[in-house]
Amino acid sequence: MNEIDVDIAVVGAGLCGLALARTLHARGQRFLLFEARARLGGRILGERSASGMALDLGPTWFWPEAEPHMAALIAELGLDAYPQHDSGTVLRMRDPNEKTESSDQAVHGGAQRLSGGMSELVQALSGFLPTEHLRLAHELVAVTDVGAYLELRFRCDGGETGAVETVIRARRVVLAVPPRLLLERVRFTPALDPALIEAMRATPTWMATQAKALMTYTQAFWRADGHSGNAFVRHEQAVLGEIFDACGGTDPSLSGAALGGFCAMNPEQRKHFESGMPMLVRSQLSQLFGEPAELGELHLHDWVDEPYTCAVLDQAEPADAPEYGQPALTRSWYGGRLHFGASETALHGGGHMEGALDAAMRLQQALAPARSSQPLSALNAHCIERFATWAGVQRESALAAYQRTLHERLSGQAREQLTRHSVLDSLGEIYDAALRQLAELPFDASGSVLEPGWSELTPPVLQPMHSFGTTLLDEVLRFNRSSCAISNFPDEHTPESAYLEDIRRDMYAAWRSFVLAGNDILMQKAS
Repeated sequence: MNEIDVDIAVVGAGLCGLALARTLHARGQRFLLFEARARLGGRILGERSASGMALDLGPTWFWPEAEPHMAALIAELGLDAYPQHDSGTVLRMRDPNEKTESSDQAVHGGAQRLSGGMSELVQALSGFLPTEHLRLAHELVAVTDVGAYLELRFRCDGGETGAVETVIRARRVVLAVPPRLLLERVRFTPALDPALIEAMRATPTWMATQAKALMTYTQAFWRADGHSGNAFVRHEQAVLGEIFDACGGTDPSLSGAALGGFCAMNPEQRKHFESGMPMLVRSQLSQLFGEPAELGELHLHDWVDEPYTCAVLDQAEPADAPEYGQPALTRSWYGGRLHFGASETALHGGGHMEGALDAAMRLQQALAPARSSQPLSALNAHCIERFATWAGVQRESALAAYQRTLHERLSGQAREQLTRHSVLDSLGEIYDAALRQLAELPFDASGSVLEPGWSELTPPVLQPMHSFGTTLLDEVLRFNRSSCAISNFPDEHTPESAYLEDIRRDMYAAWRSFVLAGNDILMQKAS
């Protein structure tokens, strides 16, 4: 049995674990990164077709306008992104015995993909990490709090000698693994707090019950026929429920042609028809796009079969629209030594790659080395006070800005998504004005660089703007409920939870962009 001491142990080498490990290495902190699989990336899974085309069998897209962490990381790493092909048409099949219907609709909303597939992101991040910091094929089986450190027990592949056990003693531990998997596969001593156990149980694993099919071709014949590649199939016999153009770049003749789809069958149905799945996929694609669609190279991946992705509870209680960001999963436990990561623990972007990066940023702050606290200079304290005063005035007038924007929309005969657009427009105006204020204030940011690309002045300077959007939305909802004009629009007067969630997601994206822009201004003042 091997025994090793380390300052920080990160368990789970998906996007969250890799992004966190990169920061720890850049800071010079002592850590080890463990992964149960024999590969890095977690749910980011790439394959190559026989012709060499890169295929994404896990997450495929990111949305730069709504996902600032992803957009910033991809730009920083110098990776090549391109827009998802979406010519604005979609096929619909509601009856297998009837012809398909075509309508005008854009589906992907500004989504982008990576040249070479999302595995390029994994390759780029892991390239920063020394191999001696990585431990593949290490399955965590037990966590024990022994006081000064946590003891981790791993089952790992010993080659010809069979499974061996490795024991790690770590002062701090990050479990960047879906919570339900930890609950089912890891023994915790002493037992975890009941509230934490309930939060883990109530957090579905993103993608756990999904299956994805990709069919590659020599050419994108559907584009030549005037189709976008987008299709929705909604009948009881559907094999693929949502289909999309999966070509490897903007020019399929150079990057490779493919169609992709998400299985409409549940896991039990997929298992029952397992041997016939290839034929069923080919048949449905040919129904939609003609005979050439049947003659491709099929790649099919079922995430239910991934023991390090799908928990038993995920199969028993699949969730179509899971809720993430359980407060218990963002706290530290075992005396501050145990932290939880993975996209499912994110307060924003949960389930997406953006959520994995959001969780990684939270953990980066929690694990930051202790710094000697330097008092603010008189000049910076004065600038922060001036900015806080300005922000207070804006907070008081924010609802008036929303009402003005709403009135302009109503006067212009706008009728769709009134609250959403009015909130975002007014919030955008205030954030832009705040950035101008920051640029004009004479901060002395020399020596304030906390780590590459981040100023330690950013949190105290922007603190007065924290929760600005949340407070505004609460006031807006109260106003809408009492507004005679809005009473004519039931969806705005009493908005549904899905609509509110869309608004909150857009507000968060605006906030993150504002924080990054504000930090850039302070970094410029430091140079």
